[in-house]
Amino acid sequence: MIYGIGTDICDIRRIRASFGRHGERFAEKILSGGELAVWRRRSARWPERGLRYLATRFSAKEAFSKAIGTGMSGPMQWQLCEIANRPGGAPQVVLHGALQSWFAECGLRAHISLTDESEYAASFCVVECADETRIQAPGSQP
Repeated sequence: MIYGIGTDICDIRRIRASFGRHGERFAEKILSGGELAVWRRRSARWPERGLRYLATRFSAKEAFSKAIGTGMSGPMQWQLCEIANRPGGAPQVVLHGALQSWFAECGLRAHISLTDESEYAASFCVVECADETRIQAPGSQP
């Protein structure tokens, strides 16, 4: 059963401007530890590629927060939601801390797709629940 659907489009120029104003602190706010390491490697080789990576992660986390119905509040926090890559390259949602606990208690599973093109990054997320009796209101305690 579908629990929620979220989509987001992000203007990479806006991410570039935010990064210009706040520097690495902006990336540290948005990215998990694992993502931050990937971002630093990519940025060191090609700064534009690093900005695209940052924009796709920003967009994916926004789409995920919409799919779970919490927005950027409650158990959802930027660094507790990680967008990692499977060995073949497909993106996957990896959760940490209180967000991971809440998600597991609700019996949820996420599917994420992301893309970027010239000046935009876009993401689409579907969250499903195998057992509809376990569905809880976003932000409620399990």
